Amino acid sequence: MRTKAQVCIIDDEQDGRDYISLLLKNEFPQIQNAFQASSVEEAYIYLTKNTPDILFLDIQLKDGTAFDLLSRLREIDSQIIFITAFEHFAIQAIKNGATDYLLKPIKKIDFITAVNKALENIKRSKNHSTNSTNNNKISLPTLQGFKLTNITDIVRCEADSSYTTFHLADKTKIMVSKTLHEFEEHLSEYNFFRIHHKHLINLSHLKEYIKGKGGQVIMTDNSILDVSVRKKTDFLYKIEHLD
Repeated sequence: MRTKAQVCIIDDEQDGRDYISLLLKNEFPQIQNAFQASSVEEAYIYLTKNTPDILFLDIQLKDGTAFDLLSRLREIDSQIIFITAFEHFAIQAIKNGATDYLLKPIKKIDFITAVNKALENIKRSKNHSTNSTNNNKISLPTLQGFKLTNITDIVRCEADSSYTTFHLADKTKIMVSKTLHEFEEHLSEYNFFRIHHKHLINLSHLKEYIKGKGGQVIMTDNSILDVSVRKKTDFLYKIEHLD
């Protein structure tokens, strides 16, 4: 479980990355500078396996644009702060889910405002996402209110755009209007693992693994789910080191 918010800085200029790093160090010591990249390709490789809390994203990179990068990612749940020297990108940045938009050269006060906005959004998201009332239950919001569910009864969670469907051991389903990512970090503490961008499974309900390019799993509800190629190695390692 993360103890600090993590950021990723993507800028093709070393001076730009250094300046953001310095501002973070001086103004936000509670934030961890987790990764830096200078190209779309470097950033893509990192972001397919990691989800930083805040993403500083320069719009024009040496091998493409920030929008090229975002179009290649199936989903991105980071707070995105776009950085550019050109104001005309503002509308496109907003359409791509910008938390904020900083013009170069970055002003310190604008930077602080943008990061505080991102941190507030993260805090708000956590407060409205999974709220467990004790160590073994999770509160799932529904249209009628909420359902208090035993975590051990959850077989798997399935993503469907901005919704998540919880499949329970008694064959019932609960649909929640929140993304799978909003549950992933919390449930990972209870032996859940995301095998695919659509599937987060409870390893306690895993029956069988079938070999393949990525492979497939069979769960106790007899569902057969694909394991993505990029998740296969981490998944098999996790299985080998189950408590």
